[in-house]
Amino acid sequence: MRKISLFIAASLDGYIAKPNDDLSFLKLVEKEGEDYGYTEFTDTIDTLIVGRRTYDYVLKEIGPAHYDNGQRDVYVITRTERQQEGRTTFYTGSLTDLVNRLKSESGRNIYCDGGAEVINELLQNDLVDEFIISVIPVLLGEGTRLFKDGRPEQLLEFISAKTFETGLTQLHYKRKR
Repeated sequence: MRKISLFIAASLDGYIAKPNDDLSFLKLVEKEGEDYGYTEFTDTIDTLIVGRRTYDYVLKEIGPAHYDNGQRDVYVITRTERQQEGRTTFYTGSLTDLVNRLKSESGRNIYCDGGAEVINELLQNDLVDEFIISVIPVLLGEGTRLFKDGRPEQLLEFISAKTFETGLTQLHYKRKR
């Protein structure tokens, strides 16, 4: 069965965005030639799930090929119906149903790139199998929390921790079942 992995960056105090969906704090650890294992990770997946606000931000800042590179299916979780664009589907149904269907199909792994609402719905339904969290060395104090209250306790098994000269620390856990 395919697994679903969360690969995301957060501040040391647990925020994935500053107020108003501001992701500028990510620039604190930008370094030419360093992608913190992103390319290696995305080589293991063929499906991506992302919330619409995160999708819109990435589209504006990086461009559509960042997600839909012709090599994977992209599901944008949204409340507004839209036509499919290339391999990008704008999905308005049940996220739990989508993930259960995708996990049961053959293929490579599934990547969840956020946002917080999507992540927390997946956690509430115990659907995340792997967590790769890059901790940015900054305390933001407010913004969008990575993990919201109201989800069940989930035990994790430590896989690895990597440190980088920019101060970023990457934590890798898998769901203990």
